[in-house]
Amino acid sequence: MSPVRRKIQRLLALFAFGCLVLNYPLLALFSKIALWYGIPMLYMYIFTVWFVFILIIAIVTERKKLPRTSFPPIFSRKTE
Repeated sequence: MSPVRRKIQRLLALFAFGCLVLNYPLLALFSKIALWYGIPMLYMYIFTVWFVFILIIAIVTERKKLPRTSFPPIFSRKTE
């Protein structure tokens, strides 16, 4: 499997996991009147998950530079 395809699959899996984590059943667990350092638990959960996803996306996209041969032919340079 090419590195580009593997990266795309990881990002799609992360998107699907994000949709599940930020969906109603889990949000209802944190929709309590409890405060954590003065911040409602629901807000803390949403912003923490959002921050973690940004970090994971940055790690997945910037982890390894792809070789030149894995890019589509449109982006390859022609040597003449």
